[in-house]
Amino acid sequence: MRPSDSGILFASASTSSMTANNPEESWSEGKKQEGVVSTIERHGEDDGEGYPAPTSHSQRSDRLLSPAVRELQMVIDNDHLLKDLFVRMFQEIPTIPPFDVDPSGHRQIRDYVSFLRHLDDVVVRSPQFDTTNLSGFPIDAVLTWPMATPSGIAAFLNEKVNVRIRAILNEWAVFLNSSQSTYVLNDDPERGWLGSKALARMPDFATDYICNPTEPHYGFKSWDAFFTRKFREGARPVEFPNDDNVIVHACESTPYRLASGIQAHDRFWMKDQSYSLVDMLAGDPIWVRFVGGTIYQAYLNCTNYHRWHSPVSGVIQKAYRQAGTYYAACPAVGFDGTGLNKSQAYLSHVATRAMIFIEADNSDIGLMCLMPIGMAECSSCELKVSVGQRVEKGEEVGAFHYGGSTYCMIFRPESKVHFRREATKVGADAPNLKLNTALAVVHKS
Repeated sequence: MRPSDSGILFASASTSSMTANNPEESWSEGKKQEGVVSTIERHGEDDGEGYPAPTSHSQRSDRLLSPAVRELQMVIDNDHLLKDLFVRMFQEIPTIPPFDVDPSGHRQIRDYVSFLRHLDDVVVRSPQFDTTNLSGFPIDAVLTWPMATPSGIAAFLNEKVNVRIRAILNEWAVFLNSSQSTYVLNDDPERGWLGSKALARMPDFATDYICNPTEPHYGFKSWDAFFTRKFREGARPVEFPNDDNVIVHACESTPYRLASGIQAHDRFWMKDQSYSLVDMLAGDPIWVRFVGGTIYQAYLNCTNYHRWHSPVSGVIQKAYRQAGTYYAACPAVGFDGTGLNKSQAYLSHVATRAMIFIEADNSDIGLMCLMPIGMAECSSCELKVSVGQRVEKGEEVGAFHYGGSTYCMIFRPESKVHFRREATKVGADAPNLKLNTALAVVHKS
């Protein structure tokens, strides 16, 4: 069921409120979370460098410590159809290379019990940096192969499974918002998020972002504070701020797809992943306004800035969060060593996402939709605007918490939007385009 359209729909949650009945994410900037137990406290060991050491299953109790993971286990074990899917998804992974290891280079998990134990460890660990395509994605990495199997595709579309995964991510959010999560915010050249390899992917970090390199962890009080870091004043000025014909980039991101003539219904699960408005907008009758229109989609890497800004000046008509999937891969893609990257258009129809409808001041743009979409671990879409609120072009309207992600802008067919050449470059050579720079120009209709 879709949340109410009134008010800010993202609500911070305390530790005690993280249940399936209160599924909103548990991020709260600057709020101390109580009852957080670190991996080292939990398992009594580290690797000698301040990182929690991997816990072998032979060294630990078989009892799952995470309440949320135990709830997922109960859902699986008490539903014979789900249990069959979870057993088979690991059996259906080929045994030959490259499937003997997951895309992060670790031995591939081969049964769902071991997967649950992995989740049990993840919720009290911070993600380490690495140079793989799944840097910082400890759940997505082990699910990359099983979620692409026939059984995995069916399992991760199941509503009961997604409710429990949401609860697990909420539990993890409490740890990532605590001071104990900062141990990976260091200058280790290989694994630290402030080390040489990580900073090479975040050039001008100290000058662009609000931080203090002279303080521990650059002054960030938690992993989430680092991930949702803000730009310094003037670091991303709005291009053409007084020209309402110019639409700017809502996120720091890389172009993924530009499509026009969008249909009300289309086969988004097929290989070409055509956009289907009714499904994207979850049946909201407003889809009628966009039939025949244009969609621009771009994706964010884990090292990008993860706040969203309004691409136009105008008034918020609707703003809500649509519950959805977390690890549902497009059935036609097959095994994708980059996780869900090749399923991005598909995810715009099924994944957890936010929808912000803005009536632009410029009538030639009119009503448009900004749709931030969660991917895998990064499915916490925090809305910071409410219905009736006025926003200026370049104003912050929300944020992702943790991981990579993607987003769409949807324009009506009456909007004659012409995109800059850089925005049409997709694939391996696609550029990373800066927040608030010009994306497109609308012409008089």
